[in-house]
Amino acid sequence: MKTEFPNNNIDGIEPYFITIPTSLAGSRIDAALSEIIPELSRSVITNWLKAGAILIDGKAPKPKDRILGLEKVFISPILSEDKRAFAPEAIDLEVVYSDEHIIVINKPAGLIVHPGNGNWSGTLLNGLLHHFPELKHIPRAGIVHRLDKDTSGLMVVARTTLAQLRLVEQLQNRTVSRIYRAIVAGHPPQNGTINKNVGRDLHNRTKMAVLAVGGKEAITHFRTLQYFKEFSYIECKLETGRTHQIRVHMKSIHHPLAGDQTYGNNKVNYPAGVADAIISLNRQALHALKLSFIHPETLEVMNFTSKMPEDIRFLLHELQYEYKPDDNSLDDYDDGNWEVLYANE
Repeated sequence: MKTEFPNNNIDGIEPYFITIPTSLAGSRIDAALSEIIPELSRSVITNWLKAGAILIDGKAPKPKDRILGLEKVFISPILSEDKRAFAPEAIDLEVVYSDEHIIVINKPAGLIVHPGNGNWSGTLLNGLLHHFPELKHIPRAGIVHRLDKDTSGLMVVARTTLAQLRLVEQLQNRTVSRIYRAIVAGHPPQNGTINKNVGRDLHNRTKMAVLAVGGKEAITHFRTLQYFKEFSYIECKLETGRTHQIRVHMKSIHHPLAGDQTYGNNKVNYPAGVADAIISLNRQALHALKLSFIHPETLEVMNFTSKMPEDIRFLLHELQYEYKPDDNSLDDYDDGNWEVLYANE
């Protein structure tokens, strides 16, 4: 009977049928199936029975029910969380560039990069595995750096193991440049550098914080592009790349990002149009605008720029910025004042 079980389906999601032999008549269903399918543990079979993933002659039995023999068993596998995390999913992705070595993605806000606790599916990794199946052979599906769920913008993904190693090396050597645009509360200086260590918040482990002792070195350079009545439009260049770095650093100088529900303020008495734009934004106003790195194979310098997303552009419009939907002036702001600095993951 063991040959009736499609062994190559254990890690898959396709349903399948088996027939219980008469030699197991009188056995409990969970025991019989455990003997027929030794590749699955008794606890897995029991859980699948309780979840209704196993039907006997079209009905959902209890694990302790007895079988007569020759019953038709329909099994619809339930993927464990870790296997579901690496299952391909048809998720729309905006591919800015691709060749046989790399892929550049413009990630939308709301898309989680890596599967993790509570988010084992629906991630960028799942989408990459669907669009580029060969990435199943690359660690983390070729992902070499990340953006927060609610941060939009450019990311590079390796398509080969060698490309991944070389891109990670560039990140470690700070020869990958990432430039962000953000809207922050208040009026920060025209330009500045924030050099404060970042680590887990000592009072809330789900958050990051500036730490006087411990943490990791974190350096953010920023300049202000436009002042509004109660907000400012800024550009940031990372010298390091810690988790939530820009969000935590801007909060530390009392200029949190607009719409940031984790590190922002709770003020709501803005003008109606501004308040509505922040509510509709439903995320922090942060976008990874520009990405530069050395191609891991050709050694060519690759430069990419993405257009500011509409939700942030709409907020800028409400803040009285000279906003025109067909005008790229927001994306082509002069970068001549920047010195050469590099981002690090």
